[in-house]
Amino acid sequence: LIFIISLFLGTTITISSNHWVMAWTGLEINTLAILPLISKSHHPRAVEAATKYFLVQATASTLVLFSSMTNAWYTGQWDITQLTHSTSSLILTAAISMKLGLAPFHFWFPEVLQGSPLTTGLLLSTVMKFPPITLLFMTSQSLNPSLLTVLAILSVAMGGWMGLNQTQTRKIMAFSSIAHLGWMTIILVYYPKLTLLNFYLYAMMTAAVFLTLNSMKVLKLSTLMTAWTKAPSLSTTLLLTLLSLAGLPPLTGFLPKWLIIQELTKQDMAPAAMIISLLSLLGLFFYLRLAYCATITLPPHTTNHMKQWHINKPISPSIAVLTTLSIMLLPISPMLAT
Repeated sequence: LIFIISLFLGTTITISSNHWVMAWTGLEINTLAILPLISKSHHPRAVEAATKYFLVQATASTLVLFSSMTNAWYTGQWDITQLTHSTSSLILTAAISMKLGLAPFHFWFPEVLQGSPLTTGLLLSTVMKFPPITLLFMTSQSLNPSLLTVLAILSVAMGGWMGLNQTQTRKIMAFSSIAHLGWMTIILVYYPKLTLLNFYLYAMMTAAVFLTLNSMKVLKLSTLMTAWTKAPSLSTTLLLTLLSLAGLPPLTGFLPKWLIIQELTKQDMAPAAMIISLLSLLGLFFYLRLAYCATITLPPHTTNHMKQWHINKPISPSIAVLTTLSIMLLPISPMLAT
């Protein structure tokens, strides 16, 4: 409880601060609060994940402090929105990319997610990404658009390619997160509110997937294949939520992608929009693979692991609400467009 309260405290401090040092303090509180949650199981894998996470986040925090100090040195301003020095904004972009796990600083994220339990994985993929994204949102005026576009396209490509032949669900979710971050970054300079909208919808869909996987106790694809008999209704909704994450039209996940492509074409960036849309097909492939494993495959009778008992455990209300929102929010798009 203390760690989770600290998490939300750190997040709140960062998103409500105007001064760079306060933002940095919030990020530090966040990092320190999540470390015990990662290494809770005392498994060597978990301890390794916590160590990797600590080292990466410490480096990124140092860079955040360094960029804000350089900016203050040149401009006399500690205000977050007044990041006007070009070198400072470049260093800040690198630091926040590290914090978020944007390519080419993404290598730590799948490893850390693989070493932590599913609930902590959910926190790492959603809550922990919120403070850095708000910092990007506040400094979006002074960031370099072409650098962000390159990072974004790289992230969508890496997230798609590296997720293709994974069998661990947590790693697949990590690469999915990297690809989604690419979509958020490409639009950041042109329409920052879309970045936040994309983040909220992504967090909602990811939470739905993680909670579903957690309630079915699924850590790898082979377990997912036998989960159909255990919780048929959950597996069906998981199929729809995964397709929503992939961004298929009648579902919620299509909304941010559609608005982002529309905005990019308005900004004369049709080639970038085309590249990023084609690269998201890679992501669609591994979501379809997860969905296929969850609902369409019936395991062979010679399977070498235990058959699951069918349990009539009620689906938790949070999963029900999140899944419904992840599937049915597309009709609100006219309201957002206005």
